[in-house]
Amino acid sequence: MADWLETLPAFSVYLVVGLIVGLESMGIPLPGEITLVSGALLSATGVVSPWGVAIGASIGAIAGDSIGYAVGRRGGRPLLVRFGRRFPRHFGPAHLAKAEQIFHRWGVWAVFFGRFVALLRILAGPLAGALHVPYRKFLAANASGGIVWAFGTTFLIYFAGRAAEHWLKDLSWIALGVAVVCGIATTLVIKWRGRRALAVEPALEIATEDTAA
Repeated sequence: MADWLETLPAFSVYLVVGLIVGLESMGIPLPGEITLVSGALLSATGVVSPWGVAIGASIGAIAGDSIGYAVGRRGGRPLLVRFGRRFPRHFGPAHLAKAEQIFHRWGVWAVFFGRFVALLRILAGPLAGALHVPYRKFLAANASGGIVWAFGTTFLIYFAGRAAEHWLKDLSWIALGVAVVCGIATTLVIKWRGRRALAVEPALEIATEDTAA
């Protein structure tokens, strides 16, 4: 992905990042996070601006989730079930049931933290619409989650890559390798924090039940 993006003009990179992230947020199973990480790695090497990558991804995330919300609100849960039959690996009954469970526990916070979890990143918008979550609350969680995810991922990778390039400027291939490793590591940390946040409440419920017993 990074090799292909590198062949494009800078503005086209921002458009591609925003488009793929937006389509993923609408509910289409595309590699939005991989595209964002690839764009961020290019920004670390000076090919594009990290601000352009982050802004493009933010706009794509917010717009895509909003479109997905509208589709889910119009089609309801039956639409998600039919979509799941077409893409069982991404929207099967187990995926939908898990996402609904998280939504019922967390409400709009599932939209915010869902930006860092692959399953909810695809389902958050359509599912929020199908469950008739108030749009104002949805938009606030959607916008804040999208901006934190896009800017946090981009600039963590950007600064890690720039630091590696500064210290290893005479060994550019090693700098690139370090940038890639740092980029993957920071992305995994962000995803781990999102999963941990979503797992807090179920863990507390289990502890409470054990204490009561």
